[in-house]
Amino acid sequence: MGFFSRNAPPPSLRQEPEEGMLRAIILAMEDALIVYDENFFVRLVNPAAERLLGIRNADIANTQLSPKQAEDPSLRRLVQIIFPTLAPTLTPRSKSGEYPQVVDISFTDPYLELRTITSPVADDGRVVGFTKIIRDRTREVSLAQSKTEFITVASHQLRTPITNLEWTLETIAGDPGMPETLKEIVQGALVSVKQLHGIVEDLLSITKIEEGRFGYNFQEVDLNAFLQQFLGNVLPQAKRLGISLYYDPPAGELPKVRIDVQKVSMIVQNLVDNAIRYNVQNGSVTVGLTPQPNAPYLEVTVKDTGIGIPAEAAQKLFTKFFRAPNAAASVTDGSGLGLYIAKNIVTAHGGQIWVESEMGRGSVFHFTLPTDPSLIPPKEVPLEF
Repeated sequence: MGFFSRNAPPPSLRQEPEEGMLRAIILAMEDALIVYDENFFVRLVNPAAERLLGIRNADIANTQLSPKQAEDPSLRRLVQIIFPTLAPTLTPRSKSGEYPQVVDISFTDPYLELRTITSPVADDGRVVGFTKIIRDRTREVSLAQSKTEFITVASHQLRTPITNLEWTLETIAGDPGMPETLKEIVQGALVSVKQLHGIVEDLLSITKIEEGRFGYNFQEVDLNAFLQQFLGNVLPQAKRLGISLYYDPPAGELPKVRIDVQKVSMIVQNLVDNAIRYNVQNGSVTVGLTPQPNAPYLEVTVKDTGIGIPAEAAQKLFTKFFRAPNAAASVTDGSGLGLYIAKNIVTAHGGQIWVESEMGRGSVFHFTLPTDPSLIPPKEVPLEF
């Protein structure tokens, strides 16, 4: 039974040949490691864990831990890691009841950002203990947060002058006495300012998403009626650009879904805008809505006759700041943020998003929304860094 035998000596790791190799591996680990049995008797704390938690293996070995010991300052951090619900802030990164259990834990005094990975140890099919790897992510999380804070501050600082500039150009563009040559220049400047304004708003959205504070207001919605109304508003834009826009409604009545209307509008807006922008002359865009067979989800599709997406690019399409090379060559402006935001909104609704595409033959974007409200995540989760 090794570490988990109650009669084993304190875990200095006995020196049988195979355990000597195990000892060398554990001593060399950069990540902290705690081993404890099913009754929460500590069997091993490796040197990295000693340094991280300020404890000694010789002192803690064979000690049985309980939540009440969080009151002891010398054991508080260890107990909060073993029983993470006692920690000041925890963010689950894996599904409840599934192993390995991955949890991010944050402490303020002193400041620590830890990721714990807990796995059971079984003997003849019975769980006899657990191993918990603790990864110190303080530096990388701090750097990521500093970057996020910079983007937030910079975006807020840019927002006011951009809004003022946009208002000024709109006022100038509305002057009926302006010469046509000057009007064309002002209109071009106004388009550029609006694009810049959109990028700033996307950056602010990303920082809120990554901090888990994008803010969702769920309500029950008829998705069929929602899509019909939305596409009716987009139709004039498609016509101006010579693109035919169609809606393929469901064959029968569908259950309602709980969504944040504003956020889901951002998804559909992005997918339809892309389908129009990256289409061919006289092309078409078809939006569809169907129930998923044998699953409590509705599936929205946005199909275009456009330039398509290379296979190697499709895998990265929903990552931040990524644009497919052929899309960047076709339409030079674009931030590569829209699909990243769309994916996070879909995930926050408990759905999935993906794409199917063939070069030169168009693309089909799919996303799902659950009809069962219990499938919607109970709260926003900050993104992993």
